[in-house]
Amino acid sequence: MIRNERAAGDSRHARTGKDGAFYSEDGVLLATVDTFTSNVNYNNAKYSVLGDAQEHETANTFAVSLTMSQIVVEDDQFFVEVMEALETQIPPHWNFQGSLLGRNGSEERVVYKECIPSGQIDIQNVTVGDVIKRNWNFFVNRPPKLQSLLGVDR
Repeated sequence: MIRNERAAGDSRHARTGKDGAFYSEDGVLLATVDTFTSNVNYNNAKYSVLGDAQEHETANTFAVSLTMSQIVVEDDQFFVEVMEALETQIPPHWNFQGSLLGRNGSEERVVYKECIPSGQIDIQNVTVGDVIKRNWNFFVNRPPKLQSLLGVDR
């Protein structure tokens, strides 16, 4: 007898990378992006109180980061803006949208606002026998906004 009948889920609704997309602020598909990832990192404050040997934490700050890998097939506006920023010392900022399409036509869409370059960004990254890619890292200065969520019709 199966005790957890929902454990296997419904494989018809499992998604793969081909169901994801990454868009500019204007909704233009950034077709040369082959991967993107967003993460939130919580930084809690630790404390202890008299009469309690256990250490505790309380919510303090969080940070959202966004990374993408772009296949270099042509000069693009993002790269041009980064190179100009190196000369002017005025950092660029962008808004992005991440999307995941469900099998039933539903869509998970998250908006990332005021993204600025953070950490390492590839200017040129060339390896013999491999597709030339440029890796990007961004810090997201506004909380991501969930615009729509995947739905599963059972």
